[in-house]
Amino acid sequence: MDERRTVKVSKYLSKHLRHQPMGAPPTPLRQWGSIGLTLDEGGWVEIDTLIAAAAAHGFRFTRDELDHVVAANDKKRFAIEGTRIRASQGHSIDVDLGLPPATPPPYLYHGTVARNLDAIRSAGAMHRDGHVFHISANGVWLTTAVPQYLRFPDSH
Repeated sequence: MDERRTVKVSKYLSKHLRHQPMGAPPTPLRQWGSIGLTLDEGGWVEIDTLIAAAAAHGFRFTRDELDHVVAANDKKRFAIEGTRIRASQGHSIDVDLGLPPATPPPYLYHGTVARNLDAIRSAGAMHRDGHVFHISANGVWLTTAVPQYLRFPDSH
């Protein structure tokens, strides 16, 4: 699979497994994505359902292509468990990833653009103050919000 195709399928998966909610019917199921996927409360969807929904909406890919994208993604954005797939983190609406609370290191680092700085203020102090952290399967630290805790290095 060439790199352009890998990126195209990866972006498609991100859009429909993370960023394109359609609304939320009663729990435990949520309706997501403009291709009509229904993800369970943990964000999982059957792979065959995903492939069929994508094809029905004009974007075809094979199971082999999907497996390649999941394995080749340097940030491990997706996880496969048996016959199901989900995004590892970064959902646009609430999803229970089933991750246990974890104690973060004293300092966490976050790269972002300036417009997001107010929303991410940061880690050891947050944990001591009672904020809950989780770590995803791909090593990304997650928390609901980062209030007033960030320090910014002097930029020269």
